[in-house]
Amino acid sequence: MSQTPEDPLSGFVIAVDGPSGSGKSSVSKQVARSLGYGYLDTGAMYRALTWWCLHEGVDLTDADAITAAAQSFPLSIGTDPDAPTVEVGGTDVAGAIRETGISTSVSAVATVIPVREILRVLQRRLISEAAAATGGVVAEGRDITTVVAPDAPVRILLTASEEARLARRSTELHGAADADAVAATRSQIVDRDKADSAVSEFTVAADGVTTIDTSHLDFEGSVEAVLQVVEAARA
Repeated sequence: MSQTPEDPLSGFVIAVDGPSGSGKSSVSKQVARSLGYGYLDTGAMYRALTWWCLHEGVDLTDADAITAAAQSFPLSIGTDPDAPTVEVGGTDVAGAIRETGISTSVSAVATVIPVREILRVLQRRLISEAAAATGGVVAEGRDITTVVAPDAPVRILLTASEEARLARRSTELHGAADADAVAATRSQIVDRDKADSAVSEFTVAADGVTTIDTSHLDFEGSVEAVLQVVEAARA
C-alpha cells in the first residue's frame, strides 16, 4: 500500500525551513553529514519539475498542464549528503536546475496547489525511506516544518536578514557581494520569496518550530546552532 501524507514518518526527522539565502541547504547537508543521516532537498524537487516542464514544452501559465506533468514526473533523487543526485528521466539535472532560467521560473510551478500536494506525498515517502536507511534524515525546504513534516521530532526555521541573505546568494552565484552583484541577485531572492509566500509560510515559525537567526553566524556557527537544537530534542 502506498504511503499517504497521514502515515507517520519513519526514523528521526529534522525538518529545516526558511527563505532563500538563509543557509538552509548548506547547513542541512553538513548537519546530515555530522549525524550520519540522509539528506533531502525538497526545493530541488520543484526545480527538477520546472526543468521537466520546460523540457517537455509545458506552458508554465497552465496550472492543469503543470499538474499533469507532476503526476507522471520521472524523478530520481539521491539522499546522500555528500552526493545529493537529481535525475529526471535518466538525465542528470543537478547542475541545470540551479541555473538562472530555472530560478526565475520555479515559482510558476511551486505555487500550483495540486502540484504541492502531489510532491508532498512523494516527499514524505522519500523522507521515511531515507530515515529508515540511515536512522534519520535532514529534510529541508519551504513549508517542510508546517505542511510536509509537521510531525517531525525536530523542526527548525533558519532565517536571516534580507541584507545577509542577498550577500550570501550573490557571493554564491556571482563570486562577489558588491552592489551590482547584489542587484543581479535581488529578483531571485526577494521576488521568489514574495511569490512563494502566497502558498507557503516560511518566514515566521509555527508553534513548536525553533527559530535560528543566522544573520550574524558563520557557517560553522549555524551548523552548531542546529546540532544543539537536535541534541536538546534527543535528550
